Amino acid sequence: MAILNKFGQEVGADVEGWTTRAFPEKVVLKGNYCRLEPLDREKHGPELFNTYGKAGEKLWTYLPVGPFNNLEEYLEFINELNETKDTVPFAIINEETKRAVGTLCLIRIDQASGSLEVGYVVFSPELQKTIIATEAQFLLMKYVFDDLQYRRYEWKCDSLNGPSSRAAMRLGFKHEGTFRQVVVYKGRTRDTQWFSIIDKEWVDIRKTFEQWLDERYSMVFNNRQRMGRHSQNF
Repeated sequence: MAILNKFGQEVGADVEGWTTRAFPEKVVLKGNYCRLEPLDREKHGPELFNTYGKAGEKLWTYLPVGPFNNLEEYLEFINELNETKDTVPFAIINEETKRAVGTLCLIRIDQASGSLEVGYVVFSPELQKTIIATEAQFLLMKYVFDDLQYRRYEWKCDSLNGPSSRAAMRLGFKHEGTFRQVVVYKGRTRDTQWFSIIDKEWVDIRKTFEQWLDERYSMVFNNRQRMGRHSQNF
């Protein structure tokens, strides 16, 4: 049913009781397979630089930064992330090995509207296509929607980055469209695909995540019990 103002114009629904949302904090988010920690130059930088090196330069093709020629360049990039006003970066820690294996960042944080984006998603080869990769995304979403009560969670990528687009859809994001020639980066033009999850969709998406993760946790636990040792394959 359309909502009309006093001039007979159609308008959006009121957001009752809305208040500006808190800025995300540098918190630790714990799961069964991984935890997210505030990204730290000295603690995580060398491990991340080394594990990213195993993927080669192709890891950075669709990112606005990298590849990094040496450790100092990468450490300086971590400094820049931590000093950027609307960015909160996290390191992804493998709970079994206790090593940093990737990063996620909250960026473009709009407290007044309750909207933000997940960006600088950089997964090392040992993190890609694992349960840890999925759980890390879930932990950050859960923090944004359940703890901070934001309304909108965005994902953007180069329209030519098929793996990123497929990952967004797999994780429950809805495709909103393509912004044409919106960016020039690394000397190339970029059309950008936009995806989002909004708060009213989160309840069902959270249940799907929880069920999927619980099933795999039970499988891993039972396998370890049966084998009598720790499995290395998440």
